[in-house]
Amino acid sequence: MKTDLWDAVVVGAGPAGLMSALTTAQGGLGVLLLDAQPGPGGQIWRGAAAGQKGAAGELLRAVATHPAITVLGGAEVIAAEAGGRTHTLTVTSAAGLRQIHASRIILATGATERFLPFDGWTLPGVVGAGGLQAMSKGGLDVRGRRVVVAGSGPLLLAVAAGLRHKGARVLAVAEQAGLPAVAAFGVAAARLPGKSREALALAAGLLGVPYWAGCAVVRASGQHGLQSVTLRRGRREVTLDCDYLAVGFGLVPDTRVAALLGCPLDGAGAVHVNAWQATGVSGVYAAGEVCGIGGVDGALLEGFVAGCAAGGQIERLHDAPRRAGLQRRFQATLERSFALRPAQLPTPSPRTIVCRCEDVRHGELRGFTDWTAAKLQTRCGMGACQGRVCGPATETLYGWHFGGVRAPLLPLPLAQLLDEPTTLSPP
Repeated sequence: MKTDLWDAVVVGAGPAGLMSALTTAQGGLGVLLLDAQPGPGGQIWRGAAAGQKGAAGELLRAVATHPAITVLGGAEVIAAEAGGRTHTLTVTSAAGLRQIHASRIILATGATERFLPFDGWTLPGVVGAGGLQAMSKGGLDVRGRRVVVAGSGPLLLAVAAGLRHKGARVLAVAEQAGLPAVAAFGVAAARLPGKSREALALAAGLLGVPYWAGCAVVRASGQHGLQSVTLRRGRREVTLDCDYLAVGFGLVPDTRVAALLGCPLDGAGAVHVNAWQATGVSGVYAAGEVCGIGGVDGALLEGFVAGCAAGGQIERLHDAPRRAGLQRRFQATLERSFALRPAQLPTPSPRTIVCRCEDVRHGELRGFTDWTAAKLQTRCGMGACQGRVCGPATETLYGWHFGGVRAPLLPLPLAQLLDEPTTLSPP
């Protein structure tokens, strides 16, 4: 197996990872920037080009042209081990497996969407809100397609505006949070620099699109694919014929690599960090939504702080505490405003599939008291996604704690395992 030694490795090339890599390199360290996607940018800047107008283009160009930064796309961490002074990541890519050693690791692994099961959610045409956004950015033609966007969180508005810009007919945005909570979030967002301008642009892009607060997804219907979605507004149900239902109930920090390294989590399931974005493991830092959902501005700030701390540039952080305070207040308001309300969440029937990989249904799971027992008895969470989808869903549905992360984090080509029989320890 190929082995590399780096001063610092950044895992994740979204806004936080890009800023971390650039700032760390400015401190004189050689940086390897890893990302599962072929190109950098992450979900929010997917498809952005280096040098294009705006913050994304400028940061992408700065990273691409910095001589101390090497970008490795299409690379995913499958195993991680914390050492005393040097940590080890095992990474898979088209070139095979490699082990990467570094004394400093910055985790910018972002977040994944939370999906909640309801009748019909496995029909073709029902997709994650961020997933449909990514597919559209990747070339899916949505012109003239009828789309309902539903679930919770400010991501819904960005997705709806983006799809409409691409020519989709957005029929409605259905938000489970109540109108007063959404209004409180809008006020908090307006206090951040530049957010008022963004909000106005978003509102202009969605002019004429109904926004229904306090609205629940009831079911998706169709024979071989999605044909309609039924929503509940107050005491009445509304059925809309549509081609796509883009649905997501907030974001969940992706802490799998952090868990393998032994980084402690906070009460919300995010990586716990101190003022310098240092985790509880020496030499391991974290930035962006893996530390809590706070938007692109917070991710950039945390990436800057983590890069300065990892690269020994504490003198550059004189204004960071004030800016971090603003971001934390915004993040707290976001969490309060879009907290999931049980009365406004989908209600699965006993036959509704919860674990899509192993076809485990709600009726098979609701009698268990914890994740481990359900996993052992039903195979829930033992499929290809290793619980990435059903784990957060069961936390919301049953109040379980989703844990037990272990290597490998994703399925590997058999050829790679045969070539490297000693890659992973025996169970």
